[in-house]
Amino acid sequence: MPVSNKTTRVAVLADSDTRWKWGSLTAKRLTGAAEGEEAAPDLRLDGYLLRGRATPTPRQLEEVGVRADSMREVTAIEFLNAVASGRDEEAPEAPDVIVLALVGGAVQAVLHGLARVFAGAARRPVVVTGYVGVVYEKLADGLLLRHGADVVLANSRQDAERFRAVYEGVGADASGVVEAALPFLGGEPYAPRDPYTVVFAAQPSVPEKRADRAYLLSRLIQHARRHPEREVLLKLRSKPGEHTTHIEELPYQKLVRGEEQPANFRLVYGHMGEVLDRTDLLVTVSSTAALEALHRRIPTAVLTDLGVREALGNHAFIGSGCLASWDQLDAGQSPEPDPDWVARQGVAADGAYETAFDAARERVAKLTARSRDGSLPPIQPYYTQVTAPGYLPGILARHHLGPDATPLPGAPAADRDPGPVRQAVRSAARGAYRHGVQRVAPVIRRMGEL
Repeated sequence: MPVSNKTTRVAVLADSDTRWKWGSLTAKRLTGAAEGEEAAPDLRLDGYLLRGRATPTPRQLEEVGVRADSMREVTAIEFLNAVASGRDEEAPEAPDVIVLALVGGAVQAVLHGLARVFAGAARRPVVVTGYVGVVYEKLADGLLLRHGADVVLANSRQDAERFRAVYEGVGADASGVVEAALPFLGGEPYAPRDPYTVVFAAQPSVPEKRADRAYLLSRLIQHARRHPEREVLLKLRSKPGEHTTHIEELPYQKLVRGEEQPANFRLVYGHMGEVLDRTDLLVTVSSTAALEALHRRIPTAVLTDLGVREALGNHAFIGSGCLASWDQLDAGQSPEPDPDWVARQGVAADGAYETAFDAARERVAKLTARSRDGSLPPIQPYYTQVTAPGYLPGILARHHLGPDATPLPGAPAADRDPGPVRQAVRSAARGAYRHGVQRVAPVIRRMGEL
């Protein structure tokens, strides 16, 4: 891309702040935007936010730092209607590329919806999807739910090999898997700062238990007390009341209340890249921030205090050389990453990152050209009413789609833009739903454990 002198239109459908970050930056990478550019000069980026519990707030979108030419909140059916203009070969508003930055079930539902919308059409958009970070759980489930996209991006050589093995193992076409990298790596190479700054990258749902989260917070504060010459920062993903990709039932903002905090300890928000600009040691359980830090050659520690376990995701860092405990960090240890492991994870601190998206960019350009000449084949997901008749209908129904991907009776009206009253009702209902998910449900679960 670009494949012609016309503007390339990319529609990104995302369901959380993190996935908007991945999807919008992927759109930039695939269209050849240079490092630091908002977008390629011939790119029009239209953002769609899938309505749900994790729909990002304006502050979260601003923190990502990628501005779209348009932005709207939609249901899956509204999104399908919005892009259906692509059936018209001359439609000026039709997207050339759709990036699905969604959880696996939503990707599958939209893929079937797109297959229906563009059935028999002269042209259709190229569909791209992938993962926002380290793939450490539900590998087969997540991959097969993403099958049917023209391009399934793998963030590393290791992931590309695993993805192809899963598809080939079930007899599905694996040609759509393309090796790339995380689109948000970058920034200046590490150089020591003064004062020495330790950053703990918090995660919304890892660890899950209150005692474990309280333990990590306590050790972080203890580290600050033991090293008064250091600045110790707790990097938080969201402010109270905001939602992320994963539900955060026990935010650190709550846990830190009543704790006596040393002067060199504080909580910070903001863009991770800006926080890394002043980081000398990045500490986490299993956050993707570890890969961002390793890309810059910032010393990085993946904690073992709570064990090395699949439930924590830190097992994905076995062999990295980054595993360490708070006791070791308190004693001054600085982990040394294994270069072979780092290279296999798509972390290219040696400069190869500049070419990491070349293969994906070339494939999307070829597919876009085929779309424009009418030779792009129909969308064909692995899951159908023949291969998964007991699984697929439930996935589609969650997005008000029937087994044939047509809107179910009683589905939210999607043939017109919502008026002011409808928008106000939606906003109130969404606020009540989010309050229930974030505040009421955790209390009920805790009461059930008594």
